[in-house]
Amino acid sequence: MEFSRTPLAIVGSTASGKSALALKLSELLGDCELVSVDSMQVYRGMDIGTAKPTLAEQQLVPHHCIDLLDPSASCSVGWFQNEALAAVRDISSRGKRVIFVGGTGLYHRAVVDGLQIPSQYPLVSAQLEQEPRTEVLYQRLVELDPLAAARTEPNNRRRIIRALEVCIGSGKQFSSFGPGLTEYPHSPVRFIGLEVQRDLIGDRLANRTQAMLDAGWCEEAASLRTRIPPLGPTASKALGYSELFEYLDGRCSLEDANGRITQKTRNFAVRQHRWFRRDPRIEWFDCETRRLGELIADTLE
Repeated sequence: MEFSRTPLAIVGSTASGKSALALKLSELLGDCELVSVDSMQVYRGMDIGTAKPTLAEQQLVPHHCIDLLDPSASCSVGWFQNEALAAVRDISSRGKRVIFVGGTGLYHRAVVDGLQIPSQYPLVSAQLEQEPRTEVLYQRLVELDPLAAARTEPNNRRRIIRALEVCIGSGKQFSSFGPGLTEYPHSPVRFIGLEVQRDLIGDRLANRTQAMLDAGWCEEAASLRTRIPPLGPTASKALGYSELFEYLDGRCSLEDANGRITQKTRNFAVRQHRWFRRDPRIEWFDCETRRLGELIADTLE
């Protein structure tokens, strides 16, 4: 990738303040456009539950890679990589600074490091999906590609199926594609990581979930629950919606759904933090740091 100005990537777990920092930096620097690196913000109509930038925020600074797909469509890493790189070329051609912002770690790596993305084999994937036991799929991955298995959490069904899909469909080990996720090459991108103190994360996530509900998340979920065509395999995995569907179907209380959403989001935030912490290129800042935007802006070219 070629950039006209030093690009930034703002990463971190859910509720760490990534979007707010990106908007502040855009205000201070005045030459920025944002590229959302979020696997769920690409879907139209899933606004509140994915913490998508509001229309007012989008009017303040141009945003790219949001509202690109109908929720019934699948979203792959390779597809997103192409969309994001096209946005980067457009932004850079106009002399603007790119700010990548979002918490989908694999998408960041795919775009920033130009990962080699294996082809898709939908028939193989469909066959694998018929096996209901994730532990059986994981054991098969251990046998076919021990290295990929070692890099994958045993309960990460989506990742396990993708690895198996490539192993079976291509005849090559999934771990053989590209330099791999364990290598962190030199990059022109400056990585900024936001860290939430452990004793604060619970309250931040609980407040975030409640604020989304107050903003109309249940109504948004209701409109998605009965849509035709229904949510696709990627969009249906967005945090919180399945719990709200259960509430809307009368299978649990709103309080119970709220609590389970908060806990699932916390578990997800832990996984995000672990992912980003492995990257030695990231400069970490406490998300509560005062005037953090000014602090970072003062060090940029």
